[in-house]
Amino acid sequence: MGTFGIWHWLILGAVALVLFGGRGKISDMMGDFGKGINSFKKGLSEKDDPKVINAEDTNKDKTTV
Repeated sequence: MGTFGIWHWLILGAVALVLFGGRGKISDMMGDFGKGINSFKKGLSEKDDPKVINAEDTNKDKTTV
């Protein structure tokens, strides 16, 4: 049988099918991960921007009136 038994090949095949099967699941996951990081950075930069804070305060005033 060599160094790998039938169970090793089945597990290896299942992992390869999950990772590379379909329409590029790894690239989709990495794309989503990149979008999440960009959204996080955008959120951090908006909190430091005083124009955004003032705009949020004026929107709160409009909804309470």
